[in-house]
Amino acid sequence: MEMNALADQLIPAPPFSLNLRGRLVEYTRPVVMGIVNLTEDSFYGASRCAVGSQFTARIAQMLQAGADILDLGACSTRPGAAPVELRQEIELLEPAVRQAKALYPDCVVSVDTFRGEVARRAVEEWGADIINDISGGKLDPEMLPTVERLKAPYILTHMRGTPQTMSRLTDYPDGVTAGVISELSPIVGRLTQAGVADIIIDPGFGFAKTLEQSYILMRELPAIRRFFNRPVLVGISRKSMIYNLCGCTPEDALPGTTALNTFALMHGASILRVHDVAAARQTCAVVRQLYPPGCPEVPATHC
Repeated sequence: MEMNALADQLIPAPPFSLNLRGRLVEYTRPVVMGIVNLTEDSFYGASRCAVGSQFTARIAQMLQAGADILDLGACSTRPGAAPVELRQEIELLEPAVRQAKALYPDCVVSVDTFRGEVARRAVEEWGADIINDISGGKLDPEMLPTVERLKAPYILTHMRGTPQTMSRLTDYPDGVTAGVISELSPIVGRLTQAGVADIIIDPGFGFAKTLEQSYILMRELPAIRRFFNRPVLVGISRKSMIYNLCGCTPEDALPGTTALNTFALMHGASILRVHDVAAARQTCAVVRQLYPPGCPEVPATHC
């Protein structure tokens, strides 16, 4: 591949802004979202924590390490995960969101939920800033209408089926990237027409994708970034696309995570959703040094 053709594929994401509860926040560098799991069913044990002193220590460590967003979830959506009842999800999530906001009023909190009722309460009552829906509105018919009413920033993830069935729904006749784009496009159109300004695209690595398809999707990340022209979130931290490929466990998958996050940042990702905030923050700093604003290696509008 000629150098110019290679440069066309390297498109570090431009700055973007989010309206967070009436406060316009501009992000001029890559964003790190720290994962906090309030359920014991998460695939990576070190990310699990209970509300109280353990939770307080974890979010303090993440914010100190440079997390821009705290992503709090109380319902595991790993492949094969058992469903969590609405009442249980609320009982775990509500005190965590309230505690985070009480301790750090200016911290940005995202709620990882596929339920419209949880999203509504989180934003209207508990103080959350962002809705992170791994189902793209498909697991609860009330989610998209809720987002349309709230107008809160919404992370739209590509997924098929449910956590119990998605591993069998991996047929993409036109290719996985084309499938992701075509299936997310109508939802983006609907939300945009309803006045939802801040939509973040998550291609859904590992959700209804084989290992090979997840890597194809990563290689073709620039196509997703260019098509939607919106911030793209990459969430591959310690996932099976790394530890199954490398023959290790999630506990040993940080080097592979860092490698993929580096690639993602160089190819258009705006947000990294991670378990290891300090490592991701270093990755962002190194990539930004390689491709600073105005750099000649890539089109200036993409730096």
